[in-house]
Parts: sequence; structure tokens; C-alpha cells
Amino acid sequence: MPDTPYPRLTAGRCAALFARRRASNFPAMPDTVRVRFAPSPTGYLHVGGARTALFNWLFARKAGGQFLLRIEDTDKARSSEEHVQVIIDGLGWLGLDVDEEIVYQGAGITRHQALADRLLAEGKAYEHEGAIWFRMPDEEIAWVDAVYDRIAFQGSDIKDWVILRSDRSPTYNFTVVADDLEMGVTHVMRGDDHISNTPKQIAVYRALGHEPPTFVHVPMIHGPDGKKLSKRHGATAVGDYRKEGILPEAMRNFLALLGWNPGNEQELYFTIEELVDAFSIERILKKAAVFDLTKLEWLNGQHISRTPPDALFALIETELPDKGVHVAALGRERVLHAVEVQRERARTTHDLAHRVGVRFNAALIERTPKADTLIAKDRNAFRAALAAVHERLQTVDPGRWEPEHLEQVLRDLADELGLKPGGIFQPIRVALTGDTVSEPVNVLLEVVGKTESLERIEAAREW
Repeated sequence: MPDTPYPRLTAGRCAALFARRRASNFPAMPDTVRVRFAPSPTGYLHVGGARTALFNWLFARKAGGQFLLRIEDTDKARSSEEHVQVIIDGLGWLGLDVDEEIVYQGAGITRHQALADRLLAEGKAYEHEGAIWFRMPDEEIAWVDAVYDRIAFQGSDIKDWVILRSDRSPTYNFTVVADDLEMGVTHVMRGDDHISNTPKQIAVYRALGHEPPTFVHVPMIHGPDGKKLSKRHGATAVGDYRKEGILPEAMRNFLALLGWNPGNEQELYFTIEELVDAFSIERILKKAAVFDLTKLEWLNGQHISRTPPDALFALIETELPDKGVHVAALGRERVLHAVEVQRERARTTHDLAHRVGVRFNAALIERTPKADTLIAKDRNAFRAALAAVHERLQTVDPGRWEPEHLEQVLRDLADELGLKPGGIFQPIRVALTGDTVSEPVNVLLEVVGKTESLERIEAAREW
């Protein structure tokens, strides 16, 4: 794996952090795990929601249980079919398959009303101004949270609250309980901003004669400034990152590491199979996660470098004509070779498409500040090196225009000129790409081709 600024996650570094969590007395695991992701279709699938969905999915897959999707569409004024489809598409892009038919909360309103009327008839709720209010019990309401251990509230500190409005529409904290019971949910895994809702929901479970499920409250996601992730931090919707050239495999990998620590010797790169195998709710952290775009792009680069060229070509094929790359004219195998070479260095699929484009279209070359610095350091030496390279490469037989032979030709030339290899390689790299960093120069020359390489070297002498 290439060098990275991100440290290895060793068991030794994590042992102390999780020692107390391992000793906690968590509720016993039920025979069948059933978890749900329950978004409201009033907006797009944001990073926080996607992370919650992923944690639920990983937990279900690890336990051999079911991952369910419930669309909480009771807010008719703000809900839309467009947002429902965006949520479904986002989960599909991330590879989070749902095990049963999607449940729409709005379809259960008759059941919600019947349960509210039952609580009213049993004296556990009362009517006031046409609405039905839940009567909070005057007792401690506590639970063992799978992340935060024991949490307790006093029922007397929580005011009675409406479960059925005067227009007979149910409220959030009531419908959540009703639907989780109906769906047989065993674990409620959600953001820790819902902790304040939990005592109300536990009270409703008990009023209906049921024990509550296991609650798993995961840490919020913050921006680099330590504040809750929002639009001011840039893109927050999963679809935005898809458009920016992030692979679904990388996004899954990145989201999994937001608030969860594998606690082993493995690097940050995970396949989906490795994530399922390693995931456990005991290793979900209490500390808020920080959304680091640099880390996401690094992980994306790791996944790109491991993706077969054919698959990457399919992802960037529609971008290539805009880069001046015409596959039919160049030949698919030649372009595939460029993709294979560049996948080691690209951070996004757009970056990959641009890098491939530069190899076949000189108009895309833009000199970097480092390239300009190299040229300015000694313009005469830069020109002289390129003149010598141009003259020598002209003599290379097209049939021998391949990396091994090209490297030997260039090293021999450097020896003749009394230069280190870099004194030859860097001017070529700058001439062909406009940058001081690229694939090995002999490979770069092969990808660009003899005719085009000589033309670029000649043009660069005028820089």
C-alpha cells in the first residue's frame, strides 16, 4: 500500500479505549436481528443518514439478520416521490440492499390511530383540546445503550406530549414505536441526537405492554471546524460525492470509519467483505466523527488503484470525448493501458479522466507551479536537456518504443551528458504532462507515443 499520512489502527492503540466497553453488560442478542433505516423523504440522502444506514446494514449482515427500509412520509407537505427515489438510489449506489418490501409510514395511520385510542381507553393517555396526550409515568426511565452504556431520565421531568393531533394525525415519537413494533425491529441504531427522544419512546413501549428494543446511538458527524456537518462544509448529500467522482466502495469504506474503529492491524482500506467481518457495535465510538475530505479522497484513490481497468474505463468513458480522447481512433487497448497506468495516482474518477486525457491531448497540459519553478531554476539547462532528448529519441525504432528499451536509452544519454537520470527524466515529465509528478518517464513515453512525445518535447523547448 502507498505511503499515507493516516496512521495504522493497531490493537495496542485501541485496547485501553475499548476495555471498559467490553466489560459492559449489554443486552443479550436476539435470535434474529432486525434493524431499520427510517429516513424522512423531505430532502436528499445526506452523509449522516447514509452512515446510519451503513451501520445498520453491516450489523444485520454480520448477524445474519434483516435490514429494513421505512420511509417516514407523514409530513405530506414536505415529502416527495423525488426524494424517496433519491434515497432508494443512494442506498442502491452504496450497495445496501434491503431485505423486505419498503414500508411507508403514511400507510399505517389507521393502525397508529387505533393504538392511540387504545391508550386513551386504558387511561395511559388523555384528550385535551381535541388531541390525545400521552401521560408520562412518574418514574425513572433508563436503558443500557449499546454505545453510551446506562442512560437514565426521570419521567417527571418530561412533560406529557401529544401522540395524536386534533386532526387525528400521529406524531413522530409515537409512530416510530408503533412501526418498529409492527416491523419486529430488535435494534434501533440512529444518531445520538435522538437520545432525548428515547425516554418518550420507551414509555410508549411499556404502555403498550412491550419491552423496548436495544438502542444504539451513534456519534454525530462534524465538519473540520468541530461543528455539526452542514452545507457550509461543502457537499453533504451522498449524490454530490457520486457526481464528484467518488466510488461507492470508497464512500462505504469512509462512512464506516466515521465513528467506528476496527481495532486491528489493518490499514484504513477495507473491502465490503472485510467491513462486514470486522464490524461490531461494541466498537462504535462515543466521540463525534470528523468529516475529512482529504481522507475520503485518499481512500477513493486506494479503491481506484485496486479497481480493474475495464471497470474504471466504463466509469470515465463518457467523459473522455470532452477531454479530446476519441477511443475509436486511438484504439481501446491503448486507452485501457493509460487507465491502468493512471489508476495508481488518481484520487477521483474525474481526476482519472483528466490524467488519461492529458496523455492523448496536449491541449489539456497546464504547467504546475512546481514545473515553472523547475524551468526557471535553469532555463538553458532545461532547453539543452530537451534538445538532447529529442535528438536521441528520434533514433529509437518505433518497434522498440517500449518501457525497458526507453529507460536504457535515457540512462545512457544521461551518462553521456554527465547528468543524473533525474536531470533527463524531469524535463521530459514536465514537457509531456506539465507536472513534475507522473508515472515513470519510460512508461509515460510509451503511453503518449513516439510522434506525440517528440512534438511535446519540441514545443516545451520554447517554454
